[in-house]
Amino acid sequence: MENATILLVVLAALAVMMAAFLYATARRRDTARALKDTGPDDSAVDADPDHLPVPVGAAPKTGRELERLVALERAGKGAPDVSAPPPPPALPPDEESLGVTRRQVLNRGIVTTMVLAISGFGAGMVAMLWPALSGGFGAKIRAGKVDEVVDAITTKKEPFYVGAGRFYIQQYPKESVAAAKKVGSYAAVVEGYDQGFVALYQKCVHLGCRVPWCKTSQWFECPCHGSQYNRVGEKKGGPAPRGLDRFVVSVDGGSVVVDTKMVIPGPPIGTNTTGQESEGPHCIGAVGGH
Repeated sequence: MENATILLVVLAALAVMMAAFLYATARRRDTARALKDTGPDDSAVDADPDHLPVPVGAAPKTGRELERLVALERAGKGAPDVSAPPPPPALPPDEESLGVTRRQVLNRGIVTTMVLAISGFGAGMVAMLWPALSGGFGAKIRAGKVDEVVDAITTKKEPFYVGAGRFYIQQYPKESVAAAKKVGSYAAVVEGYDQGFVALYQKCVHLGCRVPWCKTSQWFECPCHGSQYNRVGEKKGGPAPRGLDRFVVSVDGGSVVVDTKMVIPGPPIGTNTTGQESEGPHCIGAVGGH
């Protein structure tokens, strides 16, 4: 599983946990409010305070009460038990008070939606910026076994295309390597030429269109503005400012490996290490000459 996928799963789990936490918090708050609102019966509060019994040890409110207490003491009966009656038992919370109101449902729904939306947006941004560590464009890609790649190129008379890496693999003539080593922009990829391969970025260096292969001319020809490149990506015609950009290619364990982390600028205009000319009719007419 890729790191971006793992990150998305983690962020989604965090969002669900946050939503559950918010819901539980709101539920506890509603329960506490309901329990508070359903306390003991307060009807005794409305009673006449002058007729309430006087608790033991409390000072009488009026002179008449004081005289009554003194009279009882002289009669030997002692102070009457006028302690306050025990409070009535607490009533169970009302189910309607514990219920969730429409406003609470809307508030929780809005909060949950915002949390999920922000989490999803953040996960998408992180996933978009997260570097590709295995497979796909931006990583080292095993294009295939050397024999398979060479056989596909020679049999079909077209470059070996790898869609996941957005590049073409083409054979590089061994007799042209010496001339290629004299071109400065080729320095980073010349080791691949020594092993017989060049990996060309599919994007036209003019305005970024994908450059297809023309079987009749045996050149790369851009359908957008007519830029043309020979078999190894050297500019032959059209408005392109240089040859096709390329990647570092190597042979590892019998497989052709292309590193797409860094794009190497193509050779300057006028570079012609192979001397290959058009081998048939063009698929696209050249624009702007050489």
